[in-house]
Amino acid sequence: MASHGMCPSVKNILLLDSEGKRVAVKYYSDDWPTNNAKLAFEKFVFSKTVKTNARTEAEVTLLENNVIIYKFVQDLHFFVTGGDDENELILASVLQGFFDAVTLLLRSNVDKREALENLDLILLCLDEIVDGGIILETNGALIAEKVTSSSLDADAPLSEQTLTQAWATARDHLTRTLLK
Repeated sequence: MASHGMCPSVKNILLLDSEGKRVAVKYYSDDWPTNNAKLAFEKFVFSKTVKTNARTEAEVTLLENNVIIYKFVQDLHFFVTGGDDENELILASVLQGFFDAVTLLLRSNVDKREALENLDLILLCLDEIVDGGIILETNGALIAEKVTSSSLDADAPLSEQTLTQAWATARDHLTRTLLK
């Protein structure tokens, strides 16, 4: 994706389950303009990679003029997509950072059920890693720290809290008000 000049960029980050269904996805490119196009791409990528053995380390493939780096852990499949002119090592560092952050946030229990229960943290991870296709951070520990520090800050404005945190803050405030 050369629209960002010399800056490396990402087209999408996908987290799919063992059946190829979405757990968490984020698209940064207009290559897939409709939701149906995105779902078709996810199905295509999953079908082309599901038989590979990407459990011990990340694998690289070129599909539809996109470099795709992927890794499987239990029933989750992690994918990072870049243009065919992107550096595979940079995309691999994005994938590893995402994987490391998710592993830390899920306390090494990386599976679909745990991921869905902590979906807000995973989506925050995606926001901390890439913004508009531009890579911001690839260090998994720093990503997890940023996500957890923002989720633990009860004094943060409601606009900076997740929905779950906002509900908890509102409930606490209501409880304190009623007990006075």
